[in-house]
Amino acid sequence: MQPQGTAVTPPRVATLVAITEEATHALGGRSGVPVTTFPFRVGRERRVGAPAYPTSGELRLGVESPLNDFYLPDPARKHLHISAKHFAVEYVDETFFLRDRGSACGTIVAGQRIGGKRKGGRIKLRSGDEIVIGTDTSPYVFRFEVAG
Repeated sequence: MQPQGTAVTPPRVATLVAITEEATHALGGRSGVPVTTFPFRVGRERRVGAPAYPTSGELRLGVESPLNDFYLPDPARKHLHISAKHFAVEYVDETFFLRDRGSACGTIVAGQRIGGKRKGGRIKLRSGDEIVIGTDTSPYVFRFEVAG
């Protein structure tokens, strides 16, 4: 078993593929984002008025570590879906997992809710699993795909 945060390269390529229009928009029009480092951390991008996170200059200088490897916008609405530190994709013992990082709304994987209310949780990921980031009404829906 690899310790958390240890760089591991799986023998297969994993991708988060956008299913909804909002997910595609968050990817800048691309159809998917490769999951290239482990843990691969996903969370909300900084919003105006939110607590200050490290600036890109601080990140480049190595003063601060980034919170996430992939950031999603969550426009100011009545309800937010994405936490600043929402979930991570892990690769341990040749198996992919999704770990909710203590998000407020949780994550739905293949119809099963994990996390939410800041409690976290972990579930095995299989190729083809649908991932809803946040509540069941979240516009951010992806499919986890593994090639190879």
